[in-house]
Amino acid sequence: MSVSMTGSGEIATPVESSKSAMTWGPIFGGAAAAIGVTLILLLLGSGVGLTMVSPWSGQSSSLGTVGVTAAIWLVVVQWLSSGLGGYITGRLRTKWAAVHTDEVFFRDTAHGFISWALATIFVAGFLASSLTSLAGAGAQAVGSAATAAGTAASSTASAADLPTAYFTDALLRPEQARAGATTDDAAATAEVSRILLNGAATGQIPDEDKAYLATIVSARTGLSEADARTRVDSVLKRIDDAKVAAQKAADEARKAASTTALLGALSLLIGAFIAAAAAAFGGSQRDEEEDLIVTSRI
Repeated sequence: MSVSMTGSGEIATPVESSKSAMTWGPIFGGAAAAIGVTLILLLLGSGVGLTMVSPWSGQSSSLGTVGVTAAIWLVVVQWLSSGLGGYITGRLRTKWAAVHTDEVFFRDTAHGFISWALATIFVAGFLASSLTSLAGAGAQAVGSAATAAGTAASSTASAADLPTAYFTDALLRPEQARAGATTDDAAATAEVSRILLNGAATGQIPDEDKAYLATIVSARTGLSEADARTRVDSVLKRIDDAKVAAQKAADEARKAASTTALLGALSLLIGAFIAAAAAAFGGSQRDEEEDLIVTSRI
């Protein structure tokens, strides 16, 4: 604390308030209001989003449309909740006496920002808890499915043994493949599966494997070698088309997630600004009118 002396020899001591400039009551009140509005709007957005998704083919919106719509709705939620929470924070605080106007403005904006930060932390924790629960349920479902799949496929080669099994088949591939495919259906089916899995893992199926597949298909179905080769090429093309469709869906999901993350970060930054500005506006309205106490002189 600095002390100065006037020209007449008097000592001037600055006035320092014994109360903190932080008023937690309005901050918690504004944060609670922002949290309530956020949860209501999120539930409303979830209901609207479910109308855009349908289990029936061709009746759902595209993944990109759903992602962009969700991102825009998160921006709207952030702005509305931040504005309301900041305004309530500014209006609920008590009047600061003997404080400069610029200092009042700074305190109001700081209160609005802190209120926004508390509400954001709470909502982020709530969403993280919900996503963790969903992820746990999904992991249990995937584990059950994997167990069932492992039991059903116990008679075939495991994924780790697939390369060895494939090359073993290639080494022991009979010269008369038609006779082997006709007499042992299970072995032929297992070998075809290993060829297709190896092709999916390496990204291509060699011509000799295609010819061998055509021989097995011809032996099993009675088609000519040319027709069997045509069928093999058709099935392989469908596999490639499915792979391309899966890659396209993954790329659309990546783009939608990237857009959602960028818009979410932008909405948080603007939400913080709106909360601070709304608190300053609410505080200025709070200070516009003063209640004066009139006392008479004796």
